[in-house]
This record gives sequence, C-alpha cells and structure tokens, in this order.
Amino acid sequence: MPEPKTRRGLLIILSSPSGAGKSTLSRRLMSWDPTLSFSVSATTRAPRPGEEDGREYYFRSREDFEEMVRTGDMLEHAEVFGNLYGSPRGPVVAAMEAGRDTLFDIDWQGGQQVKQAMRDDVVSIFILPPSIAELERRLTTRGQDSVEVIADRMAKAQAEISHWAEYDYVLVNRDLDEAEAELRTILTAERMRRERQPGLTDFVRGLNREFDAR
Repeated sequence: MPEPKTRRGLLIILSSPSGAGKSTLSRRLMSWDPTLSFSVSATTRAPRPGEEDGREYYFRSREDFEEMVRTGDMLEHAEVFGNLYGSPRGPVVAAMEAGRDTLFDIDWQGGQQVKQAMRDDVVSIFILPPSIAELERRLTTRGQDSVEVIADRMAKAQAEISHWAEYDYVLVNRDLDEAEAELRTILTAERMRRERQPGLTDFVRGLNREFDAR
C-alpha cells in the first residue's frame, strides 16, 4: 500500500523584542532539524563587503523590487531607513512544495502580511522575556550594542510586546533549554495536523480497501 504523500512545508514566523532569545532559539531549532532553513530576504541596499547575493540577501534594484511587489512576488515588504526589504515568494513556495519548513525572522507587521498571503501554511510564535529587567540585562551583557542602541531597543520593546495576542503561540523564554523544548513540541504537533498531510485521505481509503478484501 502506498505511503502518505510528503506534507506541505510550514512557514514559521518567530518574533520577539531584541534580546528575548529569538536568534539563539532559531539556531537551536536548525541544529535540531537541519532541513529547516531561513527565508533569505531581498533588499535594495548595496551589498556590504563579504556579502553574497542569495546568501545574506537577494540584492535587487529598487525597480526590480517594486516590480516584484506589484506582481505579488513578495510575501511581505517594508521600507527601513530608505531601503526596501522583503521576503520573495518563489524560494518559500518551492520549499513548501518539497515539504521543507522555512523560518521567518520578521516583526508583527511582516508577519501579518505573510499570514494574509499564505494563511493556511503559517505558524506564528512570539517569544517574551521573563521580565523587562532581564531583557535589559541580556542586551547589556551580550556586549554588542552601545548604551544608546540598547536604550533604543528597550524603547521599541514595549510596542513589539503589545502585539503578542496576534500570534498563534506565545512562549516565555525563562530558560533556553525549556524554550527550545517548547518550540520543538509546537513544530512537531503542527507538522502532524491532519490538514497538513495531503496524502492521508488516499492512505485511509487504502486501509478501507484492505478491510473490504478480507
């Protein structure tokens, strides 16, 4: 009897204020399941030294980028400091059809656009810090940002957290190991949803034919 067909891939949106652990948890998820991949964004900004087209970003002219928006070839897009950024539809759809899941590191606005475009295939997860004091401590101790940048990130955190209720799942990252285990549980369960396994109907029909043949 034929096995169930490969499921469609998921679009997994991870959002959080800076310092809540999103990047670390994303890396852990990808180590747990190497078939996971990040959605590579397109941008109109110029490449920086060492960056390659298709690896860090798809580098596009403003004309080309705007044409992709007009033709529906961007799942989401936004303008930041005079440059356009967005998620091209083609590579994501190709991964979905091959049964591979794609991670999106985008904010709530981008997440809403992706949901509108691909609602049935999206799982959105928001990651909260255990406290605002702990969020500030993490930003400070990682030593990547100046005092001014940390203050700016903290100022933006409240607005970002205000959109928590727009997500399918909300995790509080008190401990990285526990948060990673929760993310794995979510992903495992979402992959097994009946509607995401397109071959199950035919598989069950095959089982019924076996009963009828007994």
